[in-house]
Order: sequence, then structure tokens, then C-alpha cells
Amino acid sequence: MFPDRPKPPGATAALASAHGITERLASLLAVRGAVSDADLTAWFGDPLDGLHDPAALPDAGRVLLRMRAARANHERVVVFGDFDADGLTGLAIMTIALRRFGLVVEPYVPSRLDEGHGLSLPALDAAVGFGATLIITVDCGTSSVDEIAEANRRGLEVIVTDHHRVPAILPAAFAIVNPHRPDATYPDRRLAGSGVAFKLAQLLLADEPGGPAAALELADLATIGTVADVAPIVGENRSIARIGLTRLRNAPRPGIAALLERARIAPTAVDLETVSFAIAPRLNAAGRVGEAMEAARLLLADDPVEASGHADALEAANLVRRDLMKSAVAEARETVAGFDPTEAATVVRGPWSVGIVGLVAARLVDDRGRPAVVGSDQGDVVRASCRSDGSLDLGATLERCADLLTRHGGHAGAAGLEIPTARWDAFRARFLALAATAAPPDPRRTIAIDLALPAIDVDYGLYRELAGLAPCGPGNPDPLVAVLGLTVIRVRAATGGHSQLTLRRDRDVLDGIAFGRSDIAEVVREGDRLDVVARLTSRSFGGFESLQLDIRDVALSGHHPEVTEILAGRDGPTLVGVAS
Repeated sequence: MFPDRPKPPGATAALASAHGITERLASLLAVRGAVSDADLTAWFGDPLDGLHDPAALPDAGRVLLRMRAARANHERVVVFGDFDADGLTGLAIMTIALRRFGLVVEPYVPSRLDEGHGLSLPALDAAVGFGATLIITVDCGTSSVDEIAEANRRGLEVIVTDHHRVPAILPAAFAIVNPHRPDATYPDRRLAGSGVAFKLAQLLLADEPGGPAAALELADLATIGTVADVAPIVGENRSIARIGLTRLRNAPRPGIAALLERARIAPTAVDLETVSFAIAPRLNAAGRVGEAMEAARLLLADDPVEASGHADALEAANLVRRDLMKSAVAEARETVAGFDPTEAATVVRGPWSVGIVGLVAARLVDDRGRPAVVGSDQGDVVRASCRSDGSLDLGATLERCADLLTRHGGHAGAAGLEIPTARWDAFRARFLALAATAAPPDPRRTIAIDLALPAIDVDYGLYRELAGLAPCGPGNPDPLVAVLGLTVIRVRAATGGHSQLTLRRDRDVLDGIAFGRSDIAEVVREGDRLDVVARLTSRSFGGFESLQLDIRDVALSGHHPEVTEILAGRDGPTLVGVAS
């Protein structure tokens, strides 16, 4: 069945004409919030115009003055970055920018197993040993109250750059650059940790010879971190992504070029999906099964030979990560199969590597359609990662469990915690109770459709038209089309749990693949008349380009009256849901 959806605001022919787009695309953009001439100018205009003044970030001016003083006094600086892809790319941005600014900089990435998230005491030891007087955190630090107090006792000043939830008590840092501070007036709070680092790089290099251009060259790293952290690709993040994708495609830095080579992806073909499924997992793998500093060295490498060696290490780590994840997911699924199916969340712990529990949590969210907390048993403590299905603000929920936790932090959609093992059962009970008070998700799995068309109207013209929505990601998802009235010529199960279909429309055919949907090959038969919900893609084979359907769901034609009604005469697209 279909939930009722509000009809999007109509876009006038004059507005579409002024920006050289079709009325249909203007209507789709209106659904996504681009409803005015200014909105469309920002969407299609120079992405540089979408970058805000970095001086508007809280404490940004203090940071600039402090860096100038550090340069004048020949101080040494340690850049402390988190061990995930957002933190690693942010660390690389900050290190490159500060070195360009004229400072002696040492990057530091903590061990996920030994130090965990946030500024650590071993990092303070390393900073003292390096002779540093200043530490700059990237993608962390807002919650590091005790560690920053200890840094101050050791004569180390700390500048925090972060984008995570701001706790009630802030650390006594020299500066806290976080757009989520309650006193922040920055126009876009949706920056990832690497995005905040990128903005500071712009500020630091603004008055340096060649600095503004050098700062923009770091947008590729900010794009990778933004995508890896699942930040929305709207507003300034979308502008950063547009600038960063151009660099990734045309002039990838040696480390990224080496990763793309191992993923067998040509730089010119890079899009945000490539970043999400090929680049980010390889960067994350180093910290999940080894030391994340390997990934930092890759990002900072100027020499292709050196970068190649680091890329080999990351490729090997990624293969180990896949094996560990496969076994851990199987064990976790077996454990939760015995849980009460009415529980509002999945909370489980086991003997799994701390580096992969976040991935396991994400898989359990997909399986069970509810938030998940997955813990790694570490003897006297449990270290856990949390993922949400959108029904629960994880950061706020963990705040309400803070008296049980040793440390915690994160976002609405993803978070982490450490807790004494003896308190796990109490935490589990409270978390489940809090999850039960959240609005229950709709039990029907729905898919948002941007457009419904008869199969004969789905062609390369439409594919090129929909490309105007790119780059796509969270907040601006790939457009999905309900392709109506296809006839199944061939269907087969493919390796990896996929289904492949050959579909006839009038006198020609379309190929389709449904990733992870082996069930489709089990129920669809040759000769069936189908309506298909799919993303349009282009496939190159033997020197020829062909349109392909990335299928998300199928249904027998005519079984969805609302789609038929749209086809019969509604003006412009209306978002509807297709229940699988």
C-alpha cells in the first residue's frame, strides 16, 4: 500500500527555462527543497559560491591568531585525528594546511583497541616527547574533558575541531571549533569533521601566497570524509563534494590513485558511490584490524611508490576486515534470533573485534529495522558501537544513560560507548526502555519514488536529465523511477545474492540487476508483466553504452493504483511508497 504524501510545490516554466532545465527536473528539485531562483542558482552555479566564510565558525578567529603566534614562536604542533575515514581525512587536511602555513607538525592517530575514541593520554605523552606545545584535534575532542584538563596540567594547549554532539560540560580547551555549539552562528551545521578541518584550512591559508587555491585542493579529502560519515549532501557539503569530485576525477593524490587502482576503478568514473563503497572502507579497514596511522600515511604520501606500499597494506587489511565481519555478523544473528522480537532495539555483545562492531550494528539495523547496539567484550569493559534506523536519536539516548557509561559520544544516527561489563545488563534494560518510548517506525518498508513513467519513456534523455540531481547522497538521494509495464524475458539468480533480469519494453530490452535481492529471482517468472522501481545507470561494455536498471523492488503491473493514477494525469511527480 502507499502512504499519503504531500504534493510538492510546482515549479514554473519560467523558472525552469531560466536555469536551462526541464520542468520535470525543476519539480523534482522542488521536492528536495530547491524552490526558488536562488536555490537553483546555488544548485547549478559555481560551487565556490556555496562555501561559507570560515571565520563565522565559533572560535575560528582565536585559532587563526594562535597559529600565527605558534609560527612566530617556532612552536611544534601535534594534529590528533580520529581513526575512522572522516577523522583520517580531516587529520590529513589539517596536517597539510598547517605545514603549508609554516608550522612543524606531527600527525597522531590513536589505536582503536588500546585508546578508543577521543583525545588520549598516550597522545599527550607523544606530544610532550615531540616537543609540542599545542595539540589540535580533528573529528573529536568536544567530550574529552578529563584528557584536556590533563593536557593543560602538562603545559599543552588544546584546540578542538569537531562536529559531534556538544555535552553540557565543555572541556577547558583554548578553542572549540564546533558548529553545533549552542552559541554558534555558522550558517550550516551539517559539516563532517573533515569539513570543519577544510574550513579551517581555508581560513589559515586565505592570506598566504597561493593559499586559497591550495586550500581548495583539500576538498577531495573533505569529500571522502563527508561521505564516509554519512553527512547530508546538501548545502555546503554538496558544494564541497562538487569541488572534491572534480579533483578526485582529474588529479587524485597518490594515495587515492593507488586505492582506486586496487579497486579497479578509473579516476574519471569516481562518484560519491565510489567513495562510499571503494575508498572509505579501505581507509577504515586500517583502524579496524590494525593501526589507522597506515591510512594517514597513505593520505599524506607525495610519492606514488610510497603510496602504493601503503595501499597494499590497506588492501590486505580490508580483506581481513571482510572475513572478520562475515563471521561476526553470522554469530550476532544467531544470538539475536533468541531475543524477544517485540524489543524496540537490538542490544547485543560478544567476543568480536572492537573494530567491526559498528559494521555489525549497521547490518543488524538492516536485518531487523530497529536501532542496534553491538558490544565487544574486553574483559572488565565492553566497548560498543550504535547505529540507528532513524527512529531514535542515539546521542541523546546515550546522554540519558551517562551515569552507567565510562565514556560515550556521537550523532543521532551513530554513536559509541564504553561501559564496565558489570553494568551492561542495566544499560541494556535502560536503553531498550528508552527506545520503546520513541515513535515506532512504520512496519511497512517503503521506497520513495521520484517519478513514475511508462517503460517506453525511460531512455538516455531521462538518464541525463536526472543527472542534474548529482552528486547524490544522504539528504539528496539518487532519484528512483517507477518504470511501468515491462515484460520479463529472462530472470536468474546471480552470485552474491543478486537477481538479474532482462526486460522487454515495446521492441527493445533493458537489463536490470537487483543487488542483494535474491528473492526476486525466486518469485518472478518469464512472461510476467512488471512495474519496477529502479535507479537509472549507464553500463559500458565492448565499447557500447547501454541503459541499465539498478532495481530496488518489483511488483506485478497494475497492483499499485496510486502509481497508475500518477501516470494517468497528476501534474508533476508525487513521492509515494512501494511496499515490498
